[in-house]
Amino acid sequence: MTTTTLAALGGSFVVVALAEMGDKTQLVAFSLASRYRRPWVVMLGILIATLANHALASSVGVGLAAAVSERTLAVVLGLSFLAFGVWTLVPDRVDEVGAARRGWGPLASTTVVFFLAEMGDKTQLATVALAARFGAPVAVTAGTTAGMLAADGLAVFAGTRLGRVVPMRLVRVVAAALFFLFGGAALGHATGLLG
Repeated sequence: MTTTTLAALGGSFVVVALAEMGDKTQLVAFSLASRYRRPWVVMLGILIATLANHALASSVGVGLAAAVSERTLAVVLGLSFLAFGVWTLVPDRVDEVGAARRGWGPLASTTVVFFLAEMGDKTQLATVALAARFGAPVAVTAGTTAGMLAADGLAVFAGTRLGRVVPMRLVRVVAAALFFLFGGAALGHATGLLG
């Protein structure tokens, strides 16, 4: 495994795992697990939905990186990561996502609801940006999917206990700091390309 692949895998995991804490899809995961009381089935639905969603997002990111100049990409990525940092500081609400369709069962409901909840979500957009930055869509998809499963697994299996141990505000601040760090690095790179 190359250094770039490891950086893409590890960086994507950390950024998305932290960004997902307190996110609406984590709240959806908690809600679905509470409703169906079949945590492994809910986790399988989350895995299927996230793999599909983030593979699509990574492909878009790599395509974007190939379509624009390196300087333009660095500026867009830098500004995007800074925006994700700000967005991460704002807590989400579960009511942004519709309830699971009746009669579908836990796997189909979780997969469909989770896939739709991720559309346009900060973790999906971050996946686009990470794939554009690293140019490693498979590693980014694997990292972001693992990050989603780690964060949502906490919601599914630990539920409200997590909120008592780790303040969500602290997790959001750490995730935002990572986005700001990536944004600053990308803008620094763009500035270096000007000279």
